[in-house]
Amino acid sequence: MRIEENQRSRTGLLFVDPYNDFLSPGGKLYPLAREVAESVDLLAHLREIVSAARQSAIPIFFVPHHRWEPGDYTTWKYPTPHQLADGQREVFAKGRWGGEFHPDFPVQKGDIVIKEHWAQSGFANTDLDQQLKQHGIQRLVLIGMLANTCIESTSRFGMELGYHVTLVKDATAASSREAMHAAHEINGPTFAHAILTTSEIVSLFRSLEESEPVRALKLENGKTA
Repeated sequence: MRIEENQRSRTGLLFVDPYNDFLSPGGKLYPLAREVAESVDLLAHLREIVSAARQSAIPIFFVPHHRWEPGDYTTWKYPTPHQLADGQREVFAKGRWGGEFHPDFPVQKGDIVIKEHWAQSGFANTDLDQQLKQHGIQRLVLIGMLANTCIESTSRFGMELGYHVTLVKDATAASSREAMHAAHEINGPTFAHAILTTSEIVSLFRSLEESEPVRALKLENGKTA
């Protein structure tokens, strides 16, 4: 498959949960994925991809988790154990530092901030599908946190809705190496159309700046994106 220049207008970068509580030292969930995040050089890769997307005029959609407020989940019939635990720890608390985006990833003019999701899928009970359709997006590139929860759930939902889905295996993290392995080696291939590295995605974004059809990007397994 050849990548055409007009594909740029159909490609969107989905940045999931870029909160301080996940990405900044001192964040409540930072220790959870620290080992994996450091092993893949997560922050550097997130910065590189966001920068490349902006330079190539790839629209950025921030896909944030619900920010905790007092009373959350207390009257729910079926909150999950994770939701209850996050509520007790006041994770991503609204109006607090942990519930703010990491300072390296401020929302800029033209970015789209999606309504907050309550669980794992950025599509469920939000305006993500509507916003993507209104902006003519057909191909999704997902980065952020966590690989085996919100990234996987959002990606699966996107595939079911008919979007082309690309995972970036070194621009995310998980609570263990086993979870990362499952996300990209076991589960990912069952729903993602491409699983790339940061360098491959950056090269792909840069190729979309060209005015004529460009050579397809080769994946590690010999297939094309």
